[in-house]
Amino acid sequence: MPQRAWSQKRERQYEHIKEGLLERGTGEEKAEEIAARTVNKERARHGEAKEASRTSILDMSPGRRGGMRSHRGSGGRTYDQLRNEAKQRGIKGRSRMSKAELEEVLAR
Repeated sequence: MPQRAWSQKRERQYEHIKEGLLERGTGEEKAEEIAARTVNKERARHGEAKEASRTSILDMSPGRRGGMRSHRGSGGRTYDQLRNEAKQRGIKGRSRMSKAELEEVLAR
């Protein structure tokens, strides 16, 4: 998925991230997506992209964040993730529960 706008450095960065994810068992498509998003965010942070979102510039870098938000960091799992897990476990009344209530029920 390397793009023409990417420099040689960014292409190497993309391949490095992708290979690391593949070694850890991430699927090919997911690894490519994560690597591309990471490289594009770094490009935006360093002024290499034509456009950049506010979060790309102001948020902490992907390298520093390193999975902090994947489970319990920065609010933990999303409401949708919690609701889907509750559905898989067959918990009744899940659609009327708040995020905090879902977290409490799923922690049991």
